[in-house]
Amino acid sequence: MPANLLIVESPSKAKTLKKYLGSDFEILASYGHIRDLVPKNGAVDPDKNFAMKYQIIAKNSKHVDAIAAAVREAQHIYLATDPDREGEAISWHLLEILKSKKLLKDKTAQRVVFHEITRQAVLDAVANPRDIAQDLVNAQQARRALDYLVGFNLSPLLWKKIRRGLSAGRVQSPALRLICEREAEIRAFVSQEYWSIHLDSHKGRTKFAARLTHYQGNKLEQFDIPNEATQATILAALAGQPAAVSAVEKKKKSRSPAAPFTTSTLQQEAVRKLGMTTDRTMRTAQQLYEGVDVGSGTVGLITYMRTDSVALANEALTEIRHYIDKNFDPDYLPKAPVVFKNKAKNAQEAHEAVRPTSIYRTPEAVKPFLTAEQFKLYDMIWKRTLACQMTPAKFDTTSVDITVGGELSTFRASGQILVFPGFIAVYQEGEDDVADEGEAKLPALEVGDVLPVDKLSGEQHFTQAPPRFSEASLVKALEEFGIGRPSTYASIIKTLKDREYVTLDKKRFIPTDTGDIVNKFLTEHFQQYVDYNFTAKLEDQLDDISTGKREWVPVLDGFWKGFHKQLVEKEGISRAEVTTEALDEACPKCSKPLNIRFGKRGRFIGCTGYPECDYTRNLNDDPNAPPEVPVVIEDRVCPEDGGQLVVKNGPYGKFIGCANYPKCKHIEPLEKPKDTGVACPECKTGHLIERKSRYGKLFYSCNTYPKCKYATWNPPVAESCPKCGWPILTLKVTKRRGTEKVCPQKECGYSEVVIPPEPKPGKEDA
Repeated sequence: MPANLLIVESPSKAKTLKKYLGSDFEILASYGHIRDLVPKNGAVDPDKNFAMKYQIIAKNSKHVDAIAAAVREAQHIYLATDPDREGEAISWHLLEILKSKKLLKDKTAQRVVFHEITRQAVLDAVANPRDIAQDLVNAQQARRALDYLVGFNLSPLLWKKIRRGLSAGRVQSPALRLICEREAEIRAFVSQEYWSIHLDSHKGRTKFAARLTHYQGNKLEQFDIPNEATQATILAALAGQPAAVSAVEKKKKSRSPAAPFTTSTLQQEAVRKLGMTTDRTMRTAQQLYEGVDVGSGTVGLITYMRTDSVALANEALTEIRHYIDKNFDPDYLPKAPVVFKNKAKNAQEAHEAVRPTSIYRTPEAVKPFLTAEQFKLYDMIWKRTLACQMTPAKFDTTSVDITVGGELSTFRASGQILVFPGFIAVYQEGEDDVADEGEAKLPALEVGDVLPVDKLSGEQHFTQAPPRFSEASLVKALEEFGIGRPSTYASIIKTLKDREYVTLDKKRFIPTDTGDIVNKFLTEHFQQYVDYNFTAKLEDQLDDISTGKREWVPVLDGFWKGFHKQLVEKEGISRAEVTTEALDEACPKCSKPLNIRFGKRGRFIGCTGYPECDYTRNLNDDPNAPPEVPVVIEDRVCPEDGGQLVVKNGPYGKFIGCANYPKCKHIEPLEKPKDTGVACPECKTGHLIERKSRYGKLFYSCNTYPKCKYATWNPPVAESCPKCGWPILTLKVTKRRGTEKVCPQKECGYSEVVIPPEPKPGKEDA
């Protein structure tokens, strides 16, 4: 048994590290977090200095047992979890568990940190171990405690006041507020008309256009030409007037490259340029960091992808500059390395930006060994890193003022020509919601030149509502407001989607009715805790804990006192107060007032006389439209009360229901569900039938529902599991593993490949 044991978070790193460290080391993985707070009330006790009760995460207990067994045999234990607060905390939790098992007597247990998985970085880290950084652990514990205190106390309140199953989060809630406020701006937006006036002219063979900037001695503002009549008056005044060049201004302009990637900018660019979600970006980056077999063995291709820093190591700078020197003309290499300033308040200088572990490992060289997504992301990281150390791009810009009718009016034409590409030869940063600047080319013009007036015309415009957030612009806003930390952005966005607080339309976030109501409740009753400045200040305090400037218990205490007081005060709010809104409209059925209500499927208009009056309509329906005549189902009656069965229209399409609703609530699908012919493994009397969830996803459940509630997402197969004997298997299809037969009992874990995955592009040639 080797004397040295090295523990990492992810098993996919183990192979690479084994190659670097040799047979003297055994390498095991914790598989991420190994302990978490006990999932019940009292896991964080504010009355006992916020004492935290932890338990081993059930699915990782076998990995903890394996680590404990290996520690018994080893002499030196190296804790090599990820180089951030989370990683530091996982190492601390491991140490606490090993201490509680009394396994560390006469042994060394130290922390090692590497920001890239390369031979040199790993060997240097193991040669220079350190103790656990307790300040980092305390910052992570404080964050976890805060998230628990908010989630565990606010979520049940949402359950009571709005609907079961909802959640509120310390960071997710301000992020939701951003989306809802933007939507409110869009709804309230009133478009305003304005006009611009343009001159088309030419010199020689070069045509160009200019825009009216001054009229009758006054500079024109956006709404100075408010309508067609005003622009027609101006055009009439300018008609037939001579045009001449009154001023020419030439300037040289340069544009510098963007800094190398941080977590935040990597996510933004991957959304903009590659169409990847933030979640997918982080998972793909993790794969590139942990290592890919590139023919000569597994190697980490990028540095650690959770970082706020834009710094690059000196060795990396030397390598990048050498690459530019060898592959580009001398003009592309700056005299000295380009240094970028960290914007993040607490970017640890020991951390680097996200960069390739070697610039010599070009995207084309590793392409045969990567999936399409891995290649796209690596290619972008490689190009951005190379470009950041190149010279600025140079432009010649020209602005020309043209008078029409002497002093009556001035038009301006602008042109820009790229004279030296510099870094643009490799990479250009993307932008959100910005119109492209066209590169207009102007002819050589001089003051006094008389120009032909080819055309004078007006163009109508309307002001546009602010755009909805995309994933990229939301990440940018979260960073600017200091909400959360870049490493948490992907999980914030995923939570908002999973909770169905937001939907994506054309890759833009729209709040759902649920999201709107949750946000309204939180902003009205817990305003401070969804306040952007308050959230950012708390993040700064967590940063101060991580650097030893603050103690974590007083930070938690300061938060909890105000938050708990608010919770107690808000207990008395009624559900109706939160979820209903009065309407100034009478019910067409019984004349009682109507109101906007909130049900399982969102907001709708209903009668305040319910249940005596069952009038409802969708929120956007025309109240004056004639009522639909229900289609009666012939030759059948309701199995519950013998009433008439009719076809009804609901938010998710048509269905069959009893005409005696709401007294009888019997419903059934319009189309008969497809029977799989597989017997239900739980009740053994029903069959599994194909159904659709309300979001359109297929699943398979027992046809005796609600008597038997057994259901599975994957198609069932009438075969018993050879491992645990469960009566059915299911078919699971993934890109990575192809089609497999899988046991639906999670604790079993049995799987068998039926159709292998398609080979990766280029693999067969590798």
